[in-house]
Amino acid sequence: MELSFWAATDVGKKRETNEDNFLVDKKLSLFVVADGMGGHASGEVASQLAVHEFRNAVDAGRDPVERFAKGDATVRPQEVLTLLENAIQTAGQTIYQKGQAEPEKRGMGTTCSALLIAGDRGFIGHVGDSRIYMLRAGQVVQLTEDHSLVNELIRRGRVTKETFETSQYKAYKNAVTRAVGVYETVQGDTIDFEILPGDQFLLCSDGLHAYLDDARIIEALKGDDVKLLPKRFIDLANTGGGHDNITAIVVRVEGQPAAADDRAAELARKVDVLRKMPLFRHLIYKEILRLLNVTTVREYAPGEEIIKEGTPGDEMYVLLRGKIRLHKNDAFITHLEPGSHIGEMALIDRRQPRSASATAEERSRVLLLSRRDFYEIIRKEPQLSTKLLWSFTQVLAERLRKTTAELSGARLEAGAEDLTADVLFEES
Repeated sequence: MELSFWAATDVGKKRETNEDNFLVDKKLSLFVVADGMGGHASGEVASQLAVHEFRNAVDAGRDPVERFAKGDATVRPQEVLTLLENAIQTAGQTIYQKGQAEPEKRGMGTTCSALLIAGDRGFIGHVGDSRIYMLRAGQVVQLTEDHSLVNELIRRGRVTKETFETSQYKAYKNAVTRAVGVYETVQGDTIDFEILPGDQFLLCSDGLHAYLDDARIIEALKGDDVKLLPKRFIDLANTGGGHDNITAIVVRVEGQPAAADDRAAELARKVDVLRKMPLFRHLIYKEILRLLNVTTVREYAPGEEIIKEGTPGDEMYVLLRGKIRLHKNDAFITHLEPGSHIGEMALIDRRQPRSASATAEERSRVLLLSRRDFYEIIRKEPQLSTKLLWSFTQVLAERLRKTTAELSGARLEAGAEDLTADVLFEES
């Protein structure tokens, strides 16, 4: 992937010192933003240590990244994500140890949001409330989740974005729930996703994103010269009040617009299909991407068997393209068109055999999600797992209602037949 990028930082209008730091490493295709915290300039020390220690850790373990970027199939994305997790821990331990050695810096910490691009995939490591946004085909997606008190209270339903400013928690609006270096270890978030030509990314500290919405991001990212864009964001924040330090890194993936790219069309098809499924209707775009990371795509030739009745199964199938014939004991049931899915109960019930057979009527492209990978998401992603399990509950409840209604209808029909038989018998 050919990239263009630029970065800028500014003290803002309210602060005397700039505790933000950033790093751009062209050779590694690594971009990092860190927003330090701690008195006596300790925040600046923490953020500076974070970006450099993070970079050094990635550079020391760059071998799998380079092999992945070259298409080495033996390197799985998880290896790159593990490298980012280790980089977060390395940075955190360095900051923590310096704080222990210098009492005036004890308790200092920093946010850390990093984007690493390798081949046609992006990898993110994130702690704190700095953010990474993606602009794709006119749609803005926040790829990171704020580790902040505000976000946690909103997530738990204690306040809303609209009511927070008048709530009892207003004084803590800058509090973060996770930071690098305050403790010796910290839980970081990591995700990976497909990169497409035309994608743009904005990495920024909270001194900028406090003034952003989707429309402002889209407008500010317009223009051919990427070097002008970070300054445009800084001006936007200072015009809004400049309450904190402001940092922006803009990264642009060069090439044809995503809408004209075959891979973009395929990805859009996958996202659209999953969004329309009851199981995944509550997921946001970022969560759909996370789900897609554990799926595989398989092609079936006309007449090829996909599912065999009576056999065990542990995969759900989503039809992306083609046509599938469902049949039981060789009796035709229905045709599945693109967007349809079968086998979702196999994700949660390992004992139930397949109730029908499925055969490709024409060349078909199918998305597969296995039970093992489904449980891995549930284990690692608490918020995502809550949505998935809630959706499963709703689907099962709907099936129960439908089955109950069908049984009730069958009983009424049987009762009506018995009554008719009695009347006919009496009349004769």
